[in-house]
Amino acid sequence: MKKPTASQGVIAALLERLEKQRLPRLLSLQKRVNNGEVLSDIDLGFMKEVNADTGRIKSLLDEKPEYHSLVTKLIGLYKDIIDKALENEKNLK
Repeated sequence: MKKPTASQGVIAALLERLEKQRLPRLLSLQKRVNNGEVLSDIDLGFMKEVNADTGRIKSLLDEKPEYHSLVTKLIGLYKDIIDKALENEKNLK
């Protein structure tokens, strides 16, 4: 039996956090901005945290091509939320 590497453990933990915490909240934010809402300071803090995490784990994920599609979709979701939130902010002014 092959022993898991440290990077495999980190990836497993990241995927669990994504599934149970990050993705549900991102989808909730997407729904809210699609309904015309703006992001709160707490929401923006969360988005900054997600962006920072992505930057920190990029080198780890670069070594795992099987995750490239997932990362691309997450970046797209993040961008869609930010773009729509900015549009909603402009519409308030």
